[in-house]
Amino acid sequence: MKAMIFAAGLGTRLRPLTDNCPKALIEVGGKPMLQIVMEQLKKYGFNEVIINVHYLAHQVTDFLQQQENFGMRIEISDESDEILETGGGLWKARHFFDDGLPFLLCNADILTNINLINFYQQHLQNDAMATLAVRNRSSSRYFLFDDEDVLFGWEHVKEERIVIPRKTNLSAEQTTAEYPLHEFAFSGYHILSPEIFKYNQRKGKFSMVDWYLDICNTQRIKAYHHDDDIWIDIGSQDELERANEVVKSFLE
Repeated sequence: MKAMIFAAGLGTRLRPLTDNCPKALIEVGGKPMLQIVMEQLKKYGFNEVIINVHYLAHQVTDFLQQQENFGMRIEISDESDEILETGGGLWKARHFFDDGLPFLLCNADILTNINLINFYQQHLQNDAMATLAVRNRSSSRYFLFDDEDVLFGWEHVKEERIVIPRKTNLSAEQTTAEYPLHEFAFSGYHILSPEIFKYNQRKGKFSMVDWYLDICNTQRIKAYHHDDDIWIDIGSQDELERANEVVKSFLE
């Protein structure tokens, strides 16, 4: 099975730790986060991985060489000239996913024990273009799903902005009152069918969120709930400290 790890982030909120170290190599429990993610992928049968790099890219590639690529096939998608965000990063790496099978996207800065086999199997059962891992947690941004876990839109709480591209046979006013949508926060893990590459109209730098909102009116994108799993976004010093506290149970 194939996967892509997004490891190009600058890690500005983790400074000064990231002044001379890429975010993906920040250690949790004595291991670089990239190593933890790679070992989790290997545990669940993912053996071909493409990794995008940008900030201090040579450190990431040197680390992988030192680890002999963890015994996996690894390809580097070099974004040293320009960071492309998640959507642009995947589009640049699309050649890698040439076997016609669904593949995983994940972030190098997420600590989670999500069961990737269950996640993958649910995607196959969904008959969906993409399946997004989500949680019922507080966030400034939410995906909006209906009662059947089909993606309808997206909400940015701080900007008071709601986008609902998927249409119903109800009016805009009725959609809120009579067709309730449910807010769930994205976990940074998604499984996609390779057909998604047929439905991209964007170029350059863009987010997977943009891509999903572009196509959710005509393509089924579903939610995968994993509220009982460990999940920590290592984007700040506080979250890094919390990750170090729970990592022992995570790695058992």
